Amino acid sequence: MLEPFESVGPLRFGMRPEAVTTALGGIVRNPQRHTRAALSLDRYGTVQGECWELGLTFFYGLEERLRGISVDALKGPQVYADGVALVGRTPSELEQWIVDRAGIREPFSELFYADLGAPGSRSLGVVLGVQRAGDRLLTRPVFLPTDAMAAPVSFLPSEAWAIH
Repeated sequence: MLEPFESVGPLRFGMRPEAVTTALGGIVRNPQRHTRAALSLDRYGTVQGECWELGLTFFYGLEERLRGISVDALKGPQVYADGVALVGRTPSELEQWIVDRAGIREPFSELFYADLGAPGSRSLGVVLGVQRAGDRLLTRPVFLPTDAMAAPVSFLPSEAWAIH
């Protein structure tokens, strides 16, 4: 369940890694492992956590607070927004859905495009990245908190936006 800018399932933006591990501990055996990223373009000293069993990647800022969640297109849990599934979908279908949502909102307040043309929704706090599945691409959403909406792409390291 997505609560834009607040939470994705049991995970709330601003949580420390230990709290994320606790939140996932009742769901999977190995809820998270951390790696301190040494990324050349990363201005935030990102700590990256991963829960392979659930297909989740977590991005923590310098202060080690949750600032981004990426969901694997092939093995991640399904996340719904306005009743629409966001994970593992055909990118063009979801892009059209976001474009249609933008059409009923204040002009220029909803739709934006991130690196490599990935569509994003300012009202949902999501960028619909993509992931390869053989010869196809599927959506791999990245969820963000409110303070990321001013500059979503520069809020996380480039690895968050790469095609996987």
